[in-house]
Amino acid sequence: MSGTGFDIGLDDPGKAGVYFVTDDDIATLQMAAVDAQLAARRIDLHGCGNKATLMLRLATSLDFPAGSGRNWDALSDRLRDLSWLPAGGYALLFDDAASLRDADETSFDTLLEVLEEAVVDWRERDVPFWAFLALPEAEFLEADPLH
Repeated sequence: MSGTGFDIGLDDPGKAGVYFVTDDDIATLQMAAVDAQLAARRIDLHGCGNKATLMLRLATSLDFPAGSGRNWDALSDRLRDLSWLPAGGYALLFDDAASLRDADETSFDTLLEVLEEAVVDWRERDVPFWAFLALPEAEFLEADPLH
């Protein structure tokens, strides 16, 4: 049981992954991640229109060490290391992921691939690594055949 009684299993590496959530879910997931004693970092993608801006926001939000590269390989390496942020697990919470997706679909898709690689790598070490990407709630309703 968690300290607050709010336990949704974020400490389970087997459940960890890359998930799309609504914008309203991010704050709750951040609290749940902290409650599960994960290092939770929010990455604001509002107005993020390209790879360069994405890399800068990730580097800033995750406190990447000086000299970190700003390319996909470097990002992959950093997300599978995180030794400068020691924790029992990690949760990356991306606000307004639709901004990047709508402006630069290629970078958005590559980001998803890099995040999934990190999930698999951390799972092999029995460490939960989560990525939650917030999309507008209307997109979830459109995908729901009951609405």
